[in-house]
Amino acid sequence: MLFWAAMLAALPGQAATLRPSTSLSAPVVRLADLFDDAGAQAGTVLGPAPRPGERIVVEAAQLAAIARQFGVAWRPASAADRAVLDQPGRALPREAVAQAVQSALARAGADDGEADLSGFEPPLIPLLANPAVTVEQLDFDRASGRFVVALRAEGGGMPPLRFAAAGRLEPVADVVVPAHALAGGTLLRQGDVRLARVRLSALRGDAVRDVASAAGQMLRRPVPAGQPLQAADLTRPLLVAKGARVAMELRVPGLAITAQGVALQAGAAGEMVQVLNPVSHMVVEAEVTGPGRVVVAAGAAPVSAEAQVAAR
Repeated sequence: MLFWAAMLAALPGQAATLRPSTSLSAPVVRLADLFDDAGAQAGTVLGPAPRPGERIVVEAAQLAAIARQFGVAWRPASAADRAVLDQPGRALPREAVAQAVQSALARAGADDGEADLSGFEPPLIPLLANPAVTVEQLDFDRASGRFVVALRAEGGGMPPLRFAAAGRLEPVADVVVPAHALAGGTLLRQGDVRLARVRLSALRGDAVRDVASAAGQMLRRPVPAGQPLQAADLTRPLLVAKGARVAMELRVPGLAITAQGVALQAGAAGEMVQVLNPVSHMVVEAEVTGPGRVVVAAGAAPVSAEAQVAAR
């Protein structure tokens, strides 16, 4: 102990303190990352930092050698002294990779699909880095839709990082999806729906392809935002409600007679519903022509008792 005390006393300046654990934010290791009060050369670069998500361990003998080389007033207290340096990391944003690959495929003339990178594991980058991603090479087989790309992430606070990815070009279609969650019974307006590109493999049933054809229709069930609308999800809006009073019009050549009736069924425009005449107690079939309005065809026969019971 007297020997180490004498050695430290002989060194100029304040004694330094070992930093046993340091998380790095720069791509290099500096003297100050190992020692507090490292002196005039605290900013000296010693070497590259560990890769994001990894660490390096500097043992006592190497720490002593570094201290001697740069005049740091420090000596190991025991062989167990060491410094652990790590660099926190995060996954490179998958969206940045997908966008770069999609752009490269489009430049290659394959703009009729979406790049599927489901098996790709993004590499780690420094926690605060925000690099740009570019494709350096693309190998694309149009027959199978499969591709392999060599990519580069660079800038934004990190050294260049090269990596590879592979995937498949998935065919897509423009389909109608809700712009926001919609409840069952909603009468669709233009702002309720939009077109979205969806992979054909993800479509089920007869997807609606035209926004104009969906507007004005009514939803049969709740549909979350972004889920493709199916033709079976839509129905024409009800203009006549079951049990509601309706204006019942009987048309004959040169004459139109209007009476009040009670709808025994709900119906949309153009649909046939059964209507009760409360005066004659007859039930006839009539076509829905507007809100609360139906037309009884000339010569229409009363509905049978069995059909009336079924309707009710």
